[in-house]
Amino acid sequence: MTGALIDDLLTLTADALAPVETVFDAAKASVRDMVTEGDRVSGKMLEDHQAAAHALSWLATYTESLRQMNAWAGRLKDDGRLGEMEKLILQIAFGEYLAQIKGGIMMSQNEMARLSDMGIDGSALNTDAIDTLVAQGNSQAARTRLVALMRDNAGHATFGATGLDEELEMIRETFRRYADDRVVPNAHEWHLKDDYIPMEILEELAEMGVFGLTIPEEFGGMGLSKASMVVVSEELSRGYIGVGSLGTRSEIAAELILAGGTDAQKEHWLPKISSAEILPTAVFTEPNTGSDLGSLRTRAVKNADGDYEVTGNKTWITHAARTHVMTLLARTDPNSTDHRGLSMFLAEKQPGDDANPFPTEGMTGGEIEVLGYRGMKEFELGFDGFKVKGENLLGGEEGQGFKQLMKTFEAARIQTAARAIGVAQNALEIGMQYAEDRKQFGKSLINFPRVANKLAMMAVEIMVARQLTYFSAWEKDHDQRCDLEAGMAKLLGARVAWACADNALQIHGGNGFALEYQISRVLCDARILNIFEGAAEIQAQVIARRLLG
Repeated sequence: MTGALIDDLLTLTADALAPVETVFDAAKASVRDMVTEGDRVSGKMLEDHQAAAHALSWLATYTESLRQMNAWAGRLKDDGRLGEMEKLILQIAFGEYLAQIKGGIMMSQNEMARLSDMGIDGSALNTDAIDTLVAQGNSQAARTRLVALMRDNAGHATFGATGLDEELEMIRETFRRYADDRVVPNAHEWHLKDDYIPMEILEELAEMGVFGLTIPEEFGGMGLSKASMVVVSEELSRGYIGVGSLGTRSEIAAELILAGGTDAQKEHWLPKISSAEILPTAVFTEPNTGSDLGSLRTRAVKNADGDYEVTGNKTWITHAARTHVMTLLARTDPNSTDHRGLSMFLAEKQPGDDANPFPTEGMTGGEIEVLGYRGMKEFELGFDGFKVKGENLLGGEEGQGFKQLMKTFEAARIQTAARAIGVAQNALEIGMQYAEDRKQFGKSLINFPRVANKLAMMAVEIMVARQLTYFSAWEKDHDQRCDLEAGMAKLLGARVAWACADNALQIHGGNGFALEYQISRVLCDARILNIFEGAAEIQAQVIARRLLG
């Protein structure tokens, strides 16, 4: 070793990947045997062996994370940008994640995924490369040195080179400046007052192209990549997750229309969404269904004029009152009992105000008060004879709603992973600043090893989640199937955001529990990331099904 750095680091990390992949392949084969009946994966057996299946999902996530971290370091080395900070992040990541693979991966605070859960041992991991990285990678010396380098680059900074190209870094800088100027000074007040994010912020973001970021130019959008959407979401969420989420429903609506809409629907709706002339909201979840979308009960009945009347209830509808159109999932086949009877509508409504949030006939709503993720507000909605034009059936064909929605999951989960990275980065910045400023026993908190260790691990895991998310976006931009990688990015990103917020609050001590401190807001905002766009348990189940299918 030279100082805190391991000699010949990239050779070691590359050599460590093959045995990890061998163990993953063995785990996949073992779990498949547990859940296979005949020649097919059994849903019942998968549920019976859920702990093993979810352990496999986390092992897959860690395997892909290490693969992408190694690829990131290789690209930086080729570009001459692999500096000391990046090497430290790489070796700490490998040291920690390899140790967890061998001893137990943290699925949550009190749930561990162990190799024995999957019916295998870790003997293949007993190699010189892995032994060296586990023993020396995540050392106290490495963490201390990383934090020293971070202190030299303090403030609103991404620690370590991201590996993105110049154009994407320019986009990052633009939205970082905007977040610092227009969002950060106001976010905590918006949260404490449970206020809407002001319309002027939406108007400014519309001028910057946020709502049409990935919509093709022929439909009035900017035609940029999903990678650009990730960077924008990350930076705006670093300022405030509510602002970083303003474009989410526009992204979902545009994905639905681009993939499943008629030519007329694309020409009518996409330019309006892109310019923010209309704001959409996603209306999928029902009170008793949660993630089980196939069990939706809200009905859409076609009348003699070819239009539809909707009856039923929806819940957890974000930004419902101020929006103009709902991507509304409802059952059009009353004889169906699963996803095959569902259809998607572009259901028009009038924006409301505080006095009358839901003025459209046939529609009512009530606010759900929430801990965090404020700024757009959450609602329960009721529909009783709510009218939707027949021409607003997405794609013009009934029974396609679930399939249409499924096509949006990749982009939605990539975007949620990006929001998680932004929240985590915000927690790191707030925690680090407090650790510098707060004096105890004659010195700054950051000088105490366990405080510094928390900050070091925040920076490392943020980079791991970031690289996994960027890789998912790269796959999406290159028309490769990425539902697996997008799910992994969301799964890991949500856990990292919560860990960063929790540890940053711990650094604040009692002050972190006071509402006046920003970290109290960030903790509340971070908690939702493990729930929406697929709760962590559902996400692990989806990943397992995909791996074993």
